Amino acid sequence: MNMLESMKFRMKSIQVLKMLKRWHTYSELSKKLGLPTTVLNRYIMGRVLPNEERAREFIMFYEKYFKLEDEILKRITFDEFGYFDNSGILYDTQLLNRIATRALDRFENVNKVMTSETDGIPIACHIAQAFDIDMIFTRKEKEVGRLDYVEETYIPSSMGKLMSLYLPKRSVKKGERVLIVDDVIRSGETQRALLRLAKKMNADIAGLFAVVSIGDKGIVALENEIHPDDLEILVKL
Repeated sequence: MNMLESMKFRMKSIQVLKMLKRWHTYSELSKKLGLPTTVLNRYIMGRVLPNEERAREFIMFYEKYFKLEDEILKRITFDEFGYFDNSGILYDTQLLNRIATRALDRFENVNKVMTSETDGIPIACHIAQAFDIDMIFTRKEKEVGRLDYVEETYIPSSMGKLMSLYLPKRSVKKGERVLIVDDVIRSGETQRALLRLAKKMNADIAGLFAVVSIGDKGIVALENEIHPDDLEILVKL
């Protein structure tokens, strides 16, 4: 790997170590990884970067014992009516970094990350940062002072009324490869609207990435909008 790839890989291993430190003491990590606590502390505190070989060891250890999907499920809580709260995911910076890394490994040649307000924004920001590209998001209402919007209208099945997504015309250039990102797929209508909006702006679809889907309804609704190979969902409830 070149110098930039090496640096990103080694930084990724530091993110992994920080995740591990949440669940283990320095003493426990020292025994599991075979390194002095002082060395681990220097890595975690960002004072020094591991070399590629050691970075690979950290990542392999994490991926062997800790599954991203399991960590996501642990942070989802349900109330008595069956509604779930995913703030445990959206508020966890290190977990969002790991989710972003999964998107980075999964998709290629992405020029822009696109989502809808509001819960999709934290995830989209981390993914855009991982790709080192810009993130854009649609609004449900037009902003005062801006008239050059592209609009996509849809009907959410849960509401039974017309809804619109708005995106400034100059936010996407013709031919840019756009990755659609969202936190949750329920009925699939919002994601379909995002895909159609991107196509209206003459963008190419790099894929659709979501953290959670509820049932298969939303996935079925997306069948005519995106190829299954370009759809990545981490956890299905």
